Amino acid sequence: MPSDPVNAAAPERIYTLREVTRLLRLTPKRLTQLRRLGLLPEEQAGFRFRDLVAARATAALLESGATVRQVREALQGARRLAPDAAEPLSELRLHLDQNRVVVERDRLRFDPRTGQALLDFQIGDLERETRESLATGVVRPLTPPADAAEVWFARASEWDADPARWESAVDAYERVVAIDPGYAAAWNNLGLIEHRMGHYERAGEHYRRALSADAACCQAAFNLGALQEDLGDFATAIGWYRRALELEPEYADAHFNLAGVLAKTGRNETAALHWRRYLELDTGSPWAQIARSHLEGGQGPEPDE
Repeated sequence: MPSDPVNAAAPERIYTLREVTRLLRLTPKRLTQLRRLGLLPEEQAGFRFRDLVAARATAALLESGATVRQVREALQGARRLAPDAAEPLSELRLHLDQNRVVVERDRLRFDPRTGQALLDFQIGDLERETRESLATGVVRPLTPPADAAEVWFARASEWDADPARWESAVDAYERVVAIDPGYAAAWNNLGLIEHRMGHYERAGEHYRRALSADAACCQAAFNLGALQEDLGDFATAIGWYRRALELEPEYADAHFNLAGVLAKTGRNETAALHWRRYLELDTGSPWAQIARSHLEGGQGPEPDE
């Protein structure tokens, strides 16, 4: 019996990659990032509307300043928060809030890494207390709401980009780990500031605390590699960079730095493997130009820290 043309469901529209790129106005860099996140794989022949929704939401998140690594962690968390959803991004909203990715669902906010609900918290009081702590040299213990560690972390993440505010950032990160000693990202970022300030021993301690809190914290392993490279211990640096890549095989920066150290130690063929892998992950940045220059036989300029 023929189907009723009125009641029959219309076939779902399938979009080509070219159509997706045009509809979402994706730049080559953004397309590469979405592929790295597994959203627009090259081997997929066509894409459904829900794929467009996910790609558009993720592209908007990247446009707002989120890193690929932040987005990847948030997507993993979103899938945990909505395990039955065919495409979690159709049910959840992800956005960048004070340098961290937050998931919203049914008007509630969640930390995608832990699934913990986040409460509203006034930042003004925290800023006032921080100023008082810096003026007096006394860090008062807090009895904060459950998400205070997240609030301090967000504020510290704003401050740590400005060398003039590193002292404030250190104070804030120390508050985070006092509230939550298992907060690996805070230990790692605290180590980064100490590293930048030339406090190498303290930096190493903080990076190791990050790995103790989360053995999968590839950023801390990478930073330990960078620290040992700065100290001239290339063998140990290579070990840490390799550890970072074991934890995150697509960690572009780890491929870049590992290639550089291998080249410094005369292991040019092995270095070339990592230069090439880096170029698969990053094709258009100034760092990619440096990698190409190494592969073409030139020394290439040293990247700025």
